[in-house]
Amino acid sequence: MKEKLNALMAFCTKLGADYADIRVKDIWIENVHAEDGKVKTLSSSRSFGCGIRVYSGGSLGFAATNDLNNLEETAKKAFEIACVSKELQSEKIELSKKPVVVDSFKTPVKIDPEKIPAAEKIELLLKCEKIMQAVPGVNRTASSMNFRKEDVIYCDTDGSYITQSFCQTGGGISATAIGGGDAQTRSYPNSFRGNYSRAGYEYINELKLLEHAESCAKECVELLNAPDCPSGVYDLLINPSQMTLQIHESIGHPTELDRVFGSEAAFAGASFVSPDDLDGRLKYGSEHVTVVADATCAGALGTYGYDDEGVAATRTVLIDKGIFKNFTTSRDYASKVKQVSNGCSLADGWFNLPMVRMTNINLLPGNFELDELIAGIEDGFMLDVNKSWSIDDKRINFQFACEIAYEIKNGKLTGKIFKNPIYSGVTTEFWNNCDGVANEKHWKLYGTPNCGKGQPGQVARVGHGSAPTRFRKVKVGVADVK
Repeated sequence: MKEKLNALMAFCTKLGADYADIRVKDIWIENVHAEDGKVKTLSSSRSFGCGIRVYSGGSLGFAATNDLNNLEETAKKAFEIACVSKELQSEKIELSKKPVVVDSFKTPVKIDPEKIPAAEKIELLLKCEKIMQAVPGVNRTASSMNFRKEDVIYCDTDGSYITQSFCQTGGGISATAIGGGDAQTRSYPNSFRGNYSRAGYEYINELKLLEHAESCAKECVELLNAPDCPSGVYDLLINPSQMTLQIHESIGHPTELDRVFGSEAAFAGASFVSPDDLDGRLKYGSEHVTVVADATCAGALGTYGYDDEGVAATRTVLIDKGIFKNFTTSRDYASKVKQVSNGCSLADGWFNLPMVRMTNINLLPGNFELDELIAGIEDGFMLDVNKSWSIDDKRINFQFACEIAYEIKNGKLTGKIFKNPIYSGVTTEFWNNCDGVANEKHWKLYGTPNCGKGQPGQVARVGHGSAPTRFRKVKVGVADVK
């Protein structure tokens, strides 16, 4: 394969390309999903093909094929598109420099999920559902597992040749209680089908779904009978299960550099952050807020060795003690701010163009014990697990709903719970009201396997790490608060 792809790159140069690269991807996906004690989905698919990018005169052409015997014709098509694109060129594409690399990377895997029989996976899910259904008051149950294996070869005209193998594993359970015109759901280990990691089937074992099934079900029944969360201005302690989406929406997306330049403005929005903010004057959050884009983070879903442009994974500080420092970038967008790419250009499958994607956007742990954060709240709540969200096009105004709120009074958890907690805020004001992050022993990773972006739409796998985090004076509820 190496000989064949290097020969193709030489062919692209002979055509007249200034630069070209190819990504070959072999992707296996399996989904297992059950509801109310019955299997609803059991699917397995495989996708194989390649995407070729060709640059000529500052324009880009792209073509893809699932026939590796048709590579030269596909490369010709990409070159022709690049040539035609020059007629409509408003500005030339400039790619930041990168080193020539010959290397490989592989997700550490102890148990290959493809080798575990589907019957064994189904048995575990149905056992979880049986436990949840045995709890009085539970009306609906759901459980799922998802697996993805991806073998990638990257080659370019500079001489880079990189092979990578990834494995994604995820799963989760949920229970729903219905009554009195209301329905309440409790999820474990997170909503929207659980949690995900770069790992093998051993991660399913680590989740301990069976051990958490009963408590998950009991809490949903308790929620149904709990009062609605009060409205007002409160101090909040937000657990990592919810922090993952807070970070994703209000830091991860607005710091993607292509959004900043307006590439997403027609679809999923832009950003309030500007290239001028690289001057170090934007106070994004308080001194407790240090956030990194870390594609090297072990076990995190957004981890890899190299991005889809052959740039090595990096750990980039986005926010340093509250001060905005950097964006996630690709080779073409990095050049716009006179930087080199920090390796954040990824494509969904082999038939899409790479674009700027967040990797693992992690809030670094602080120095507080969890009990200290709780003790510092006179009147507030601890929030857990996302239920719904909304954020504006510029990523400024947001509203999040969670599954459950635990009451905190006079520095202690009272044991009382509330349903339907909703909080809202303005991004920089909210993050500047952060006055404490729990320490490393409370820090957890969560994976999001379906981050959507682009036209046509692409899905990316990203991760977020955080510890429980305290915020002051947050608007809670939907009622007007003076």
